[in-house]
Amino acid sequence: QVQLVESGGGLVQAGDSLTLSCAASGRTVSSYDMGWFRQAPGKEREFVAGTTWSGGSLYTADYADSVKGRFTIWRDNAKNAVYLRMNSLKPEDTAVYYCAAERLGGARRKTFVAADFGSWGQGTQVTVSS
Repeated sequence: QVQLVESGGGLVQAGDSLTLSCAASGRTVSSYDMGWFRQAPGKEREFVAGTTWSGGSLYTADYADSVKGRFTIWRDNAKNAVYLRMNSLKPEDTAVYYCAAERLGGARRKTFVAADFGSWGQGTQVTVSS
């Protein structure tokens, strides 16, 4: 199982930006589907962004409709890390953000469901004030 540690969260104002980092150890992220999920108090954990393998050394990026156009996910295999750039933050983005990983399968992942991911970080708090 890969170990994941998130960082980069904080308190920001609406419209500001943050970049979250997820550092991995024990395994290489290049061989894993990676996802960012978030959970607000009293709500279910929801998918935010994910990246999976599309062939060769290429990786895809997928986003929840609520963050599409504002958030960007990418990998840095040399650093064994995955990142989430969050622009134009809104109060609705306030949540604990979690990095998650699951070993790549024989076919491209079509959905990112929290229950399908076996490795999780401890989470990093993002708070957006209005």
